[in-house]
Amino acid sequence: MLSPTQRLPEARVLIEMDRYFVLHAPRQTGKTTALGTLASELTAEGDVAALMFSCERAKSAGDDYAAAEEILLKSLRQAAGRSQWPAELLPPDPWPEAPAGTRFSSALSEWCQRSPRRVVLFLDEIDALRGNSMVSILSQLRDGRNARPFGLPFPASVVLCGLRDLRDYKVASGSASEGSNPASPFNIVAESLRLGDFTADEIAELYGQHTEATGQDFTKDAVERVFELTQGQPWLVNALAHEITFNMKVTGTITVGQVEEAEERLIRARATHLDSLMERLHEPRVKRVLEPVLAGTFPDIDFTFSDDLCYARDLGLIKEKPPLEVANPIYREVILRVLGAASENYVTVSPRSLVLPDGRFDLPRLLEEFVVFWREHGEVLIRQEGYHEAACQIILMAFLHRLVNGGGQLDREYAAGTKRLDVLVRWPYTGPDGDRQVQREAMELKVWRPGAEDPEPEGLAQLDRYLDRLTLPTGVLVIFDRRPEAPVWKDRGSFGQATTPSGRQVTVLRA
Repeated sequence: MLSPTQRLPEARVLIEMDRYFVLHAPRQTGKTTALGTLASELTAEGDVAALMFSCERAKSAGDDYAAAEEILLKSLRQAAGRSQWPAELLPPDPWPEAPAGTRFSSALSEWCQRSPRRVVLFLDEIDALRGNSMVSILSQLRDGRNARPFGLPFPASVVLCGLRDLRDYKVASGSASEGSNPASPFNIVAESLRLGDFTADEIAELYGQHTEATGQDFTKDAVERVFELTQGQPWLVNALAHEITFNMKVTGTITVGQVEEAEERLIRARATHLDSLMERLHEPRVKRVLEPVLAGTFPDIDFTFSDDLCYARDLGLIKEKPPLEVANPIYREVILRVLGAASENYVTVSPRSLVLPDGRFDLPRLLEEFVVFWREHGEVLIRQEGYHEAACQIILMAFLHRLVNGGGQLDREYAAGTKRLDVLVRWPYTGPDGDRQVQREAMELKVWRPGAEDPEPEGLAQLDRYLDRLTLPTGVLVIFDRRPEAPVWKDRGSFGQATTPSGRQVTVLRA
């Protein structure tokens, strides 16, 4: 495990400055573990009584703030009971009597008055609170913090830990209209920190700890591939290692091939972390951000888009910094598989029919089969697809996944504003000399939208650059026609040849 001070250097500084602040991060990033360790470290140093407790059970209280107070105080006491602290550091038992709406702050004040140390609280899962309960607890914390300089015993530092930043607590409580009101309970924090993903060096350090403990090495290329696939997302980093060492039962040095096998196994298994994240895809706020990413278009930006983008980033779905794209290749793959699952059910072509006698993949045959599929089902599937602007891309990706992923792999790249989706098919086969080879086929997907010019010239230039990067001599440009004047469905699916700006001969499919 990496040190919480290493991952959260600012947190300790803010606690030493007696600040109230937010720490937010997507689920399964290790924030609860890091904060629990930090609380233990602070307490062990002797000047602070630092306690972390969860607010999650108070979710059931809804707007009943009296019930929420009762649940939170019970959770706090239970956490303190598990801490093995000496009696003088423990909170009072029973809590002092106080009216509903003041019980939480009164209890904290009584505890701080008795404690020989500064009290620091970590409220984990704070965003489980809802409505009036959220407002009441934050109001009590704010009032206590403001009165502390005037002699009121109260926690020196409070850390609100959750999935989202404080701005989204307003949405959860129904108080979004308060804006910048200085008396708002949401003006409680001095800072907002986000627990970041692992760096490449931190992954190497983390896996190095495994090597020290077991003697099992990761090759340098394997560690780099883990970072490339996960972009440091902590749950994914740990899940890949667990999949390899525990489920795949690899005992020797861990290689790139085993990392990629573990990636596919994780995606297919749709572990709880991935499943819970994918459940968000049809939330309007998430769809508004993600649809232009999939479609390669620019989002419609108004005064609410920034909040929706921050929400998608807080969930961990979107990268923290521009360009606007999915957070990592594993999420990128899972998103397309989830959204394309319904379309995949319409694919009846046998994957075996696309394997040539020499073991290579028959891409021309696949494209011909897609034309048949598109003419028969495309219109219906587009109407059914919730991500309407990205429907063509999702449907073709579902078709490819159904026919390729049994024996090969798909690498997909997409981002908002790029006006394209890139696909690389990697198909392993045995060469004539018995050696293992990998066939690579590249495709570029474009959409001809109403009122726009024919995207073929732009697509050929983009495909050229993609092929340059892959060092491939040729590829396929697929252009979906979404204009009202597009050919009737039975006439769609024409093939042609074109020359890219660098002189490559490529196939153009107009669908």
